[in-house]
Amino acid sequence: MSETASTRALQGRHHRPPVTATPGLLPSLVPTLRAWVPRQRWFAGKGRPVTGFDLVSAAELLPVDGAGAPGLLHLLVRARQPGPPAGTREDDDCYQLLLGVQETLPPRLAHALIGRPDEGPLAGLSVYDALLDPRLCTLLLERLRVPGQLGALRFTVAPDTEITSGLGARPLTTEQSNTSVVFGDAYILKVFRRASPGLNPDLELPLALARAKCCRVPPPVAWFESSAAGPVRPADGHRHHAAEPITLGVLTPFLDGAADGWQLALNALSVRADFTGSARALGHATAEVHTALAEALPTTELRRPHLELIAAGMTERLDAAARAVPALRPYRNRLRTAFQALTTLGADGRTYAAQRIHGDLHLGQTLRSAGEGRWSVIDFEGEPARPLAERRDVQPAVRDVAAMLRSFDYAARSGPGGGDAWSLEWARRARAAFCRGYAEAGGLDPDSVPELMRAYETDKAVYEVLYEARHRPDWLPIPMAAVRRLAGPDPRLGTDPDLTTDPHVGAGPDPYADTAPEEGDPSFTTHAPPEDRT
Repeated sequence: MSETASTRALQGRHHRPPVTATPGLLPSLVPTLRAWVPRQRWFAGKGRPVTGFDLVSAAELLPVDGAGAPGLLHLLVRARQPGPPAGTREDDDCYQLLLGVQETLPPRLAHALIGRPDEGPLAGLSVYDALLDPRLCTLLLERLRVPGQLGALRFTVAPDTEITSGLGARPLTTEQSNTSVVFGDAYILKVFRRASPGLNPDLELPLALARAKCCRVPPPVAWFESSAAGPVRPADGHRHHAAEPITLGVLTPFLDGAADGWQLALNALSVRADFTGSARALGHATAEVHTALAEALPTTELRRPHLELIAAGMTERLDAAARAVPALRPYRNRLRTAFQALTTLGADGRTYAAQRIHGDLHLGQTLRSAGEGRWSVIDFEGEPARPLAERRDVQPAVRDVAAMLRSFDYAARSGPGGGDAWSLEWARRARAAFCRGYAEAGGLDPDSVPELMRAYETDKAVYEVLYEARHRPDWLPIPMAAVRRLAGPDPRLGTDPDLTTDPHVGAGPDPYADTAPEEGDPSFTTHAPPEDRT
């Protein structure tokens, strides 16, 4: 589609006031949204009923006329739910919706249907998820090509960048916490479903890395934001309108032909192939990214007060997870010792360097090129369940290292071998190779900070337990195996002198020994094959 044609398509059908200006728009959508939104993978309020929605902002990207051509609406809505969990900020419940509207939905889009309002400006029309419609996705790309403002929406193109026009769109249907669309073989658009005021790390960090000339991360070519953040309640407790815009989506180059690290690991496991060379090269790439981030953005030293805060946060997350997942309770006291060790080290005067990091690093967040086999790192959003301010804070770089070690363990236990002895030895070797490569490329040697490594791997395993219990119960045995290993032997039962220590996770028994669940832990040792970890 030419720029003239796209402009005509996006702007030329305004023959009446936009439906977004109609007061009855959101009330007419509430019944369908109450049924549809809680079923989505990206909805964060699972387990609590949705009583309604508040409209934060609305824009008509493509006019709704009900005459055959689809309309495209952009909404930011805040879900109303009773009894938010302790520590949850109000702005964490704001969601981005891109809604297609047309009179009759073609069969190819039947799976995208949200509902048909009975009243209001969209009465009788089909409302559906626009990010599943390639036609509307293509029009969204056309809008991204042109910098400018549309209501509260602001579209930005990177300097000296020209975005190719007329590319076909391919929505990715794998379940994830956001939605992605590939355009031709040139770009991929990531749309953030859960919206929080502030610069999203998935835009902030790749921009900083591009300025630092780091070639391990695809640079953003365009993005869009909203200035209508609506009322939020920050840490000071005073309700006000946020000054920072909301990052809504980022367009980056699509690495055509690249394979994600998770699938590569599973492929290696399926044919019983060694992965140490790839793991070592991935350690090199991770260290390069950390070095560039430390040079491009502020760093600090973590001293006693910071370490105490970190340990307190980890303990709080452990206690919350144990309340939600009974299988975790028998190990809670022993897991706490990993966090208490940080407090003790802080009291003894130990300090650690802290910087901006990836925040949710695992094999599925990495890509290896088909030609030269070069690793890239993607998806710098951090763990979406954590508050944005926490994801943008400086942290020890070894937190990313610990997270990647957990990912190798996940691959071994969920792969074709189902966690057999060969697969677990594969994981041990891959973990060691990754740490070796990381240290060789200038990263902090994980062997030099065993207490920090154990604390962060424990914290990650606790996060995984809670996540799997809520979203994929069949996968719960995988992080529970790590919990048993990280907790160490129960002193009431004595210590097995044959247990060994993995130097990359701190003190504890052999992480790949088949330790049996303890009383109160109903997890089992067989695992279903993975559906999608990316």
